[in-house]
Amino acid sequence: MGAGRSLGRKFGWLWAAYAVSTFGTRLAFDAFPLIAIYVLHAGPAEVSVLAASGAAVGAAVAVLAGPWVEFRRKRPVMVAMDLVRFGVLVSVPVAFAFGWLSFVQLLVVSVVVAAADIVFNAAGGAFLKGLLPPGDLLVANGRLESTTWTATVLGPPLGGAAIGMFGPVLTVAADAVSYLLSALGLRAIGGGEPRPVRTGPRLRAGDLFEGWRFVLTHPALRPLLFNTVLVNGLIMATSPLLAVLMLGDLGFAPWQYGLAFAAPCLGGLVGARLARRLVARFGRHRVMLTAGTLRACWLVGLVFVGPGVDGLVLVMAVELGLITCMGVFNPVFATYRLEQIPADRVARTLASWAVTGRATIAVMTALWGLLAAATSPRTAVAVAGVLVLATPLLLPRDVSGGGSG
Repeated sequence: MGAGRSLGRKFGWLWAAYAVSTFGTRLAFDAFPLIAIYVLHAGPAEVSVLAASGAAVGAAVAVLAGPWVEFRRKRPVMVAMDLVRFGVLVSVPVAFAFGWLSFVQLLVVSVVVAAADIVFNAAGGAFLKGLLPPGDLLVANGRLESTTWTATVLGPPLGGAAIGMFGPVLTVAADAVSYLLSALGLRAIGGGEPRPVRTGPRLRAGDLFEGWRFVLTHPALRPLLFNTVLVNGLIMATSPLLAVLMLGDLGFAPWQYGLAFAAPCLGGLVGARLARRLVARFGRHRVMLTAGTLRACWLVGLVFVGPGVDGLVLVMAVELGLITCMGVFNPVFATYRLEQIPADRVARTLASWAVTGRATIAVMTALWGLLAAATSPRTAVAVAGVLVLATPLLLPRDVSGGGSG
């Protein structure tokens, strides 16, 4: 099974839709905080509320959507979420043009987009599982992962240049249009999709927790949940602290800071393209365990960042190692997770997983902010780096089994 072979016209349209919306999102990276600061003259507290509340409240709203998505055709749900994101995002440049833009509107838009992201991804995972045979899922997830890292390399620098020339509101408009194009791409997939059949009674309160119930009783997915949310939470919690450390204490220019975190994303592209070959040679269990362990070994290196070229090279080297390992781990993990979830629980399980991850990131970011205030950003990064070294203990010892649905 060659990584370069076609997975069919339908996957091609799905991939194209994913690519255009991902590039749009990366292009508008950090646009909302910049709008809040430079257009609405918001202070640090308001910007923090915008960043944390949007994700947290959006995740809470998405809890209710998981069971609803499960028993509906997935592609129409994905199209609807694209159109919702287009509608709320395009309201920002429209309101700005008429002088109506407010902080409350930004907050509402961020909540709606965060909730729509989770619903879209839950439906998208279920749709991908039904679209392709199990043997093609790793190739498909590798291509989606490669697209993510490519967009992360190119999007923020291009978005930064666009913001510098035209202001952050224009990049939000571009992001909105990307979701409209994604919806058109999903519509172009065509073909019928059978409506999922519900065998039990209509929606019950217990359905809200079915995703968590399934994961927490699964011998391999349970430790994978804890591992992934803690690794991602610790990494993301250090992101604003590194910005303060590098842009403030160490005196790096904004373009140097952007370069330090954008260029190493090429490692994610390389890792994602290597994932299938590594699995074919060494087996899924060994690749997940090795890449999952190695991705936990890099964060502590950021404690030693200093000023000047040496510090910049150190950050880039650490990020390159971390992101390359993530590029290998993520598609293998995503494929294994899809294989293990029964077809009638995919949307609920993926929604529950995403909600857990976003809530963990929000909580840990707040806690590490307090820790940095009480000590220093460098000390807080050190604590995160040491704690993440223990996360490989949560990786499952055996993931050699096949799918369950």
